[in-house]
Amino acid sequence: MAQFNITITEELLHGLFLSNGRDEAFSKLLEEIFNQVLLAQSSEQLRAEPYERTGERTAYRNGYRNRELTTRVGTITLRVPRHRNGQFSTELFARYQRSEQALVLAMMEMVINGVSTRKVEIITEELCGKKFSKSTVSALCKKLDPIIEAFRTRPLKCHYPFLVVDAIYVKVRENGRIRSRGLLIAIGINEEGYREVIGFQLANSESESCWGEFFSSLKERGLKNVDLVTSDDHKGLVNAVKRHFQGAGWQRCQTHFSKNILDHTPKTLQPELKEELCQLYEAVDLESARSIRDRIIQTYEAKAPKATAILDEAFDDITAVLALPLKYRKRLRTTNSVERLNQEIRRRERVIRIFPNAASVIRLMGALLMEQDERWQTGRKYFDMQLYYQIRNEKNMKPGTAA
Repeated sequence: MAQFNITITEELLHGLFLSNGRDEAFSKLLEEIFNQVLLAQSSEQLRAEPYERTGERTAYRNGYRNRELTTRVGTITLRVPRHRNGQFSTELFARYQRSEQALVLAMMEMVINGVSTRKVEIITEELCGKKFSKSTVSALCKKLDPIIEAFRTRPLKCHYPFLVVDAIYVKVRENGRIRSRGLLIAIGINEEGYREVIGFQLANSESESCWGEFFSSLKERGLKNVDLVTSDDHKGLVNAVKRHFQGAGWQRCQTHFSKNILDHTPKTLQPELKEELCQLYEAVDLESARSIRDRIIQTYEAKAPKATAILDEAFDDITAVLALPLKYRKRLRTTNSVERLNQEIRRRERVIRIFPNAASVIRLMGALLMEQDERWQTGRKYFDMQLYYQIRNEKNMKPGTAA
């Protein structure tokens, strides 16, 4: 191991312990230490001290080059040795680069977690003594783009029997105007029982063509073996599901349905009807569900005719999940898993309020979705799929016939 000596002047010593300018003194001390380390590493690699004559020498020095290094106590100037064979190397800058990368990642994480770029600028200056402008923070965050694009377009090699889809609206500045755009999100439960964010796409609306384009891209990446799709009842979405996943069941989100039917119910009747709907959702089989439906219609038809008409028309769609074993129903009868994710997105989106462009939406939302996907992949299984595939085999159902 290389050894080196450090000379501390009286002025430097005074600054370290007696004066108020300790940061400056520590900066000079750090600069002296680092330069001595570089000199020692140079001697070790050349196998010779400066001006030393020895047969073990591997090359000769070729002067120095200055390099600035920003530290917690200020910016220091390092004299980096040069070798004539151009092979001088040091771990010092590699460690610094790792620290610099950690700082960049920390700044990205702050932005992802809803801290404004202006606040990031202030925080980094407080922590590091180095100012990163708002534009610099934004530029650094653009380094996420290729990572997110690779995640967003990755091949889908697993089978996904269950699919939950939803959209969240954000405001985007386009051509000098602020427009509302939908972020389409698809969550798949794979054959091993883990949830995955399998796709997301910014769209102009929730029209059938927009959802159809999104579903087509998922299928082109390998999406198949879908047996049940859960979503709200947006017309464009439902039509796209039926067109792209022929043979798959469609489960209308019961949470959205409850809100819809209660909106058409007199307020005085809403609590008791809500309780009746909960009993319907908990029905053990389709026959029991029909019995509860008939009872609700008979009880409320005269008092809330619009609500009972909605229930009668939507019955098959809100009970599609009853075709599955009991243990899978509760988590697949609503889009709540996506709604919780949307809440996290919304919490961070409130800080930004208006995205400067479409790319920034994909960057920030994509980073959040990647983070959530990693949590799901490394966490507990969402489902034990053994019973599901056992029943499929007993019914001689061929995996993937619904996709």
